[in-house]
Amino acid sequence: MAISDRENGGSDPAAEPPKLRQDPHAVRETRENNLEMAIGIAVRARRKELGITVADLASATGLSLGMLSKIENGNISPSLTTLQSLARALGLPITAFFRTYEQVRNAVFVPAGEGVELERRGTRAGHQYNLLGHIHENTSGVTVEPYLITLTTGSDVFPTFQHAGMEFLHMLEGEIVYRHGDQRFHMRPGDSLFFDADAPHGPEELVKLPSRYLSIIAYPQAGG
Repeated sequence: MAISDRENGGSDPAAEPPKLRQDPHAVRETRENNLEMAIGIAVRARRKELGITVADLASATGLSLGMLSKIENGNISPSLTTLQSLARALGLPITAFFRTYEQVRNAVFVPAGEGVELERRGTRAGHQYNLLGHIHENTSGVTVEPYLITLTTGSDVFPTFQHAGMEFLHMLEGEIVYRHGDQRFHMRPGDSLFFDADAPHGPEELVKLPSRYLSIIAYPQAGG
């Protein structure tokens, strides 16, 4: 299998770019409307967890189908009496409707050179991993682990790592040939590689050392 270089890195540069669903410049609605959305999401999630329909919930609470639809879609601010009726019917404390609204959104800042050096499961000899940040519990349902990986003359080649999730690499320094499945990519500073991490992958040739690259691994949270 030929090495994919920057001219033929496995994608057609003339191909139409994918249409992404996420707007990186989007802004949230006002906090007041966020509260209504949080209540609606909590009601819908619990109703589906119980396996009941909107009509079932309407019968149990005495609310109209239209009112429940507006509540679940975050289009109305329900009264305290309505929330109490929903809480009883759904078997929840009334505070459960506000959990996602009140949940803290965390951020981690790591100054240059202060990433936590560690050994990941399956780490090979001479592969230095510096974890650049970690938020275990978050609202996305996804765990993301950003690493700075350094390879030196004492590093092993190992092109058969396999783990759950997706991985993104960005080459910072040096040169390596990186294998993913049956493809090989000659990576130089500025090159990136994004792939399904369930396929065998890893550095197969250490062309120019030391080599450093950013590795970002994303996978579903346990139980998510």
